[in-house]
This record gives sequence, C-alpha cells and structure tokens, in this order.
Amino acid sequence: MYYRNNMKKPTFTEDKIYHVYNRGTEKRKIFMEDKDYFRFIHDLFEFNDENAVLNSCYYFNPKTASIENRYLKNPKADRKPRKLLLEILIFVLMPNHFHLLLKQKQENGIVKFMQKLGTGYTMYFNKKHERVGGLFQGRFKAILVNEHAHFLHLPYYIHTNPLLNYRGSTSIVEQMKFLEDYRWSSFPDYVGKKNFPSVTQREFLLDFLGGEEKYKKETIEWLKEKSKNLELLSKNIMLE
Repeated sequence: MYYRNNMKKPTFTEDKIYHVYNRGTEKRKIFMEDKDYFRFIHDLFEFNDENAVLNSCYYFNPKTASIENRYLKNPKADRKPRKLLLEILIFVLMPNHFHLLLKQKQENGIVKFMQKLGTGYTMYFNKKHERVGGLFQGRFKAILVNEHAHFLHLPYYIHTNPLLNYRGSTSIVEQMKFLEDYRWSSFPDYVGKKNFPSVTQREFLLDFLGGEEKYKKETIEWLKEKSKNLELLSKNIMLE
C-alpha cells in the first residue's frame, strides 16, 4: 500500500515524526540479493551523521550481525563521533520499496539524510549491477505523523509489511515467526531478538508501546484484526 499521490509534502520540523518511503522506478527491484540489503542498512547507519563521512568507515559483520568501525582497528585514524541528523525509529526493506519512521533531530536533517542515502545507495547499486540512471521513483515521499490514530497503528503497519510477500500458513503464530526471522527489518530488535540494534533508536517508541513483550503481544492482536486496522489507518493517512 502507498499514500495517494495528491498528499502535500510536509515541512520538516525538529522532534516531529515522519513516515518516509520510496520504491524503485517503474516498481523495479532495488534489492537484488542479500548484499544489497546489507549495504542499504549499512547506509542507514553511516549516513545518519552531520559530519561528512566515508562510506567505508563502517561495515556489517554478518557473523555477529553488528556494525563494526574500521577506525577502531587503526588507533591513529581520526574519526569524529557521530552527530545524528535524525532518529531512525523503524525501518523495513522490501524487494522494490522501503519504509522508514524518522524523528528529525536537526534542521533539515531528514532532507540531508535522504539525499545522502538515495545518492549513495544508487551509486553503489548502479556500479554493482552495471546500470545507469535513477533507481528510485522520484523524490522520497514523507508524511507527518500528527494524528493519534495514525501513530497508534503505523508501527504495526510498517513492521508487518513483509507479510505482503508471505506465502505460508494463515496461522498468526507462523506469521509472527516469519516477521521475527525477517532480517531486513527493525521488528526483531523491537521484540527482543538482536538483529541490527545499532541502526535504530528505539527507546522513545518502546516506551510508548510498553516494551518488547507488550509490543509483541500487541502485534499479534493487530494481525488478528488486520483488515479492520488497515481500514482505520487508511481513514487517517489515505492509503491507496
């Protein structure tokens, strides 16, 4: 599902929360293999910095599922501490699109971050897959989360998005297992299963949601009433 195209772009303000998303041009895949997903997640971490960064400073170690800093192995290297442009509350990556829930920390932080993310990942993708031209369907889309009902349902909507490609049992238990095992999402970290914990800033949202165990239980309840919940959500954010 996507927002209707006629929605106005918001003015980005510090400490406000925005649902940011985009998809591949002509609905093409933007992630062709696991390495592409890893790279995008790496970029989510690396580009969330007001300092100019080298895209090779940090990398993912698949064995530990953690981000490692190349500078730590070289004591003489001068790497400034990160100054976050924004808080990445939630992320979900799908084969041809992505969803982010972002809280801006600095003036123009979301625009700066998304410009770096879009340019950096497109350059990587085009070089790796021997293509030219734009990868994404225009400028990123963003919606201000300013309605209580919107915020109440949005984390569940984003985190359950991978079920669009789920072809297994209709059992809620099996669907939850699929979501907890889906690597390209912050959902595992929100329910106590270490995945990419250094990418997201979860304290604010987990406090609002009542903690990891409660969020897991509430996700199960949300899935049981998924059709009804999507209908309520669509009334507030005009989903297509």
